[in-house]
Amino acid sequence: MSEKIIKYIATVTEIGPLVKEFTEAGILVFFGDDAPPELREFSIIHDGKDLVADISPTDTIIIDDELYLVMAVGDIANKNLSNLGHLIMKFNGSEKAQLPGDVCVEDKPVHQVKIGSVIQIIGEK
Repeated sequence: MSEKIIKYIATVTEIGPLVKEFTEAGILVFFGDDAPPELREFSIIHDGKDLVADISPTDTIIIDDELYLVMAVGDIANKNLSNLGHLIMKFNGSEKAQLPGDVCVEDKPVHQVKIGSVIQIIGEK
């Protein structure tokens, strides 16, 4: 049995005014605190810094106490998270990422993210 590690951890510091519309569509868009104003409008801003290991299918993303199984990871999703704190979570249950930056998780209701919410990505070492 492999050891589980925390691959990424962040705390939400700001929520853009358009986040609710994306949430209703089953999408959460995260950006690090360096995001420009035009991206902040539809983004959840966080203080995460270090991606310890790449996100992979079968990892778990935890938002507060809600767990979401990662189903698919787009080709540039890890690079975006590592460099920009940018993560697009789609709650569609898809086993193939539609866009290169997508991280698809199981088809479950989207957790209501708030300032102070903690996001963790847990997976195999």
